[in-house]
Amino acid sequence: MSSTDSIPSTPPCYPQTWLRWLAALWLLAVLMLAWNQWNFWHAPKISTDVFAALPSDRQSTFSNQALQHIAQSNERRIMVLAGANNWEQAQVAAVQFKAHITAIEPTLTILNAEHDASNLIDFYTPWRDALLTDAQRSTLGSADVSALSQQALARLYGLGQMQVTNWLRDPLGLWTDWWRQQSSMTSARPQNGFLRIDDSATEKTYAALLLEIPDSAFRFDGHRRWMDAIELAKKQVHNDLAATSEGANIPIKWLFAGIPLLAEDGAADGYAEMNTIGLGSFIAVIVLTLLAFFALRPIALISLSLAIGCAAGVWATVAVFGEIHVLTIVFGASLVGVAEDFGIHYFASRLQPSAASRWVLMRRLLPGLFMALITSVIGYAVLAIVPFPGLRQMAVFSAVGLIAAFITVVCWFPVLDRAKSLHEGAIARALVNSLEHIPALSLRKALLLSLCVGIVSALAMTQLRVSDDLRSLQPQASELMGQQIEASRLLHLPSMVQFVLVQGSSEQQVLEREEALQHQLAQWQQERPKDIAPFKLQMLSSWIPSIAMQHTNRNLVTELEKNVLSRVAAALDETLERPAFASSALTLQEWLNAPVSASIRTQWLGLQSDGQFASVVLLAAQDNGLARSRDHLLWLANKIQNAQEDGSLQGVTWVDRIADISDLMQHFRVQMSQLLLIGHLLVLLALAWRFGQDAWRAWLPCALASSLCIAILAIIGQPIQLFHILALLLLLGMGVDFGTFMVEHKGKEQGHAWLAVVIGGVVTIHSFGLLGLSKTPALHAFGTTLLIGLPLSVIFSALLRPAPSLHTQAYRPFFSRGVSS
Repeated sequence: MSSTDSIPSTPPCYPQTWLRWLAALWLLAVLMLAWNQWNFWHAPKISTDVFAALPSDRQSTFSNQALQHIAQSNERRIMVLAGANNWEQAQVAAVQFKAHITAIEPTLTILNAEHDASNLIDFYTPWRDALLTDAQRSTLGSADVSALSQQALARLYGLGQMQVTNWLRDPLGLWTDWWRQQSSMTSARPQNGFLRIDDSATEKTYAALLLEIPDSAFRFDGHRRWMDAIELAKKQVHNDLAATSEGANIPIKWLFAGIPLLAEDGAADGYAEMNTIGLGSFIAVIVLTLLAFFALRPIALISLSLAIGCAAGVWATVAVFGEIHVLTIVFGASLVGVAEDFGIHYFASRLQPSAASRWVLMRRLLPGLFMALITSVIGYAVLAIVPFPGLRQMAVFSAVGLIAAFITVVCWFPVLDRAKSLHEGAIARALVNSLEHIPALSLRKALLLSLCVGIVSALAMTQLRVSDDLRSLQPQASELMGQQIEASRLLHLPSMVQFVLVQGSSEQQVLEREEALQHQLAQWQQERPKDIAPFKLQMLSSWIPSIAMQHTNRNLVTELEKNVLSRVAAALDETLERPAFASSALTLQEWLNAPVSASIRTQWLGLQSDGQFASVVLLAAQDNGLARSRDHLLWLANKIQNAQEDGSLQGVTWVDRIADISDLMQHFRVQMSQLLLIGHLLVLLALAWRFGQDAWRAWLPCALASSLCIAILAIIGQPIQLFHILALLLLLGMGVDFGTFMVEHKGKEQGHAWLAVVIGGVVTIHSFGLLGLSKTPALHAFGTTLLIGLPLSVIFSALLRPAPSLHTQAYRPFFSRGVSS
């Protein structure tokens, strides 16, 4: 802005036609954007995948790929467990549920557990003699043939002994024991088409049913489709049981688990938050604009700029990332509370008695608006530095959305706002006049205020706690999550975030290294402390041994079984000939291509970009899930690391995604804290270029607000983490805007600048206050930080404004040419 002199009625010549051409070009761009959004929302590419929002792994891309592969194996499956006091009652409930759910949702596929078990046995039968447990291999290596022959005879005449195949094909019962070990990885047993789980802790028996949805779990249409169907089926089962005298007294405990249900629940919450935040912010804009300007035109134009900004944000995000995450939309809904500042500032200036024509006014406002845009965009753009894909989407959405809203205000408002003047409502007049009752602090008093804030902040910092643990970002446990945890305990499901990565130069080397890990594990089991529960590893080599191991097993079994059959034949005075088995070993590719590998084939990562093959070994929980305690994981990780260092295990790496991401969050929290300080310095330098010796008045409100915000967070006991620091970066971008607006305007104009600051600030505070209600802890941290910091920035911007009598300095102009009216 040039000076405090009155605005000339006929300003110097400026190419108004050029501005109209810009408005026309922007209209063309908006029409194209509208067409794009029409097509997008008819088939929205909205992701609800929680893994898509996780950060990149600095150490290796394998862990991310492994996590995605593991999730894919169960991405479409839902587990339903009906628990009762005995198997008969549980089975009745499961049978009725199965009938109702298929009628309610025919697209669901029922997976038959017994059919799967039968297929497994049929597939492995040709290689029966190549499959041994470690214990069997150790025993057979030193076994007495005479004793084995007696055991074989006993098995031949024994009644009631369970055998997977006929006696002649497995005279030593080796296969039965091998299958028993395989089934020990889970507590579930196939029975009558269901999975039976006996829970000794609660003395209940569960009948489990596996459902499979037709599409990806992360395709969401805004409704809890699967959970609604399940709840309806459960209700009908209870009605059916209540209608019978026997069933009326059967207490059924239901558990529902699976990625589809969790993804659906999270997405539904996200959509609800998006609607709440977006609609709440929009209503706040309309109400405050109407109260301040007492006209529909400002409401319409400001709403237009917001709509274009949000649409542009969606377009840019999808264009860059191929899709948009639901959390990005939730966060983007708060953009409404920021983008309206441009329009509100324009119309607040139109209320001035000496307001110039709309073109001249826009030229006068442009430097302040442009600086506000730059600081806000920089604040959002900083989010893209952190390698969290979700944050990068939010950065693109918000930065592009703000730029689009800014262009709309600059190009269209002077064209569409054809009224000669605006009516100043009573509320607007009161806000303008309220500034007269707020003192403008001198430099000495400002220093005293800063000293007081510094002392309070320093004292509060003694209570400051820092938390980088990823677990602190998990939403509060819901009923559904509780059921998921209980089902995992019952089924001994492996962890998907802590696992072992095995690498080798060939497929066979990977399998051999898995077998070496299994052998080492047996020794570790003997050494484990008493307070650490037993554990097992779910690995590919348990189902597809290496070719070398198959040959070793086959040579051992073939020789022993021939000798045993020879002795049994002599005892029976019969001729017994050992059946032939597959002459070649079972290969990894044969196994991967077979349907029986479907449940765990995603643990095979295959050939990687560095020329290495890789697989994932999962930690299976045992003994009510105690194997997943932190002490146990740390103990196992140390064992693996020590084995790597002494050379007893090669190509084996312990991966803890929670620890990795927590370390990454700590690294970037420190880095962003440093960047925050640098950002404040750069903003102060930019303000000094524009405002000269008054620059501190535009910067200090935000600096004091940031300091007090951290102090208040410390006092209320909220641990500081990465997302609080990122919110402070946004506060730097938005808080400086308030100080800039107050310094830009001089004399009586300060009252209307204060009006714009208050209205814009209230809407922004309202938007981020709603964000603070989010169930997502990261968004909650954003909202809480800004809910504290923004009001402080507004208050300090008024206190630290230049006194009207001293405000005579001409600031450096951004533009030197005039505009025609």
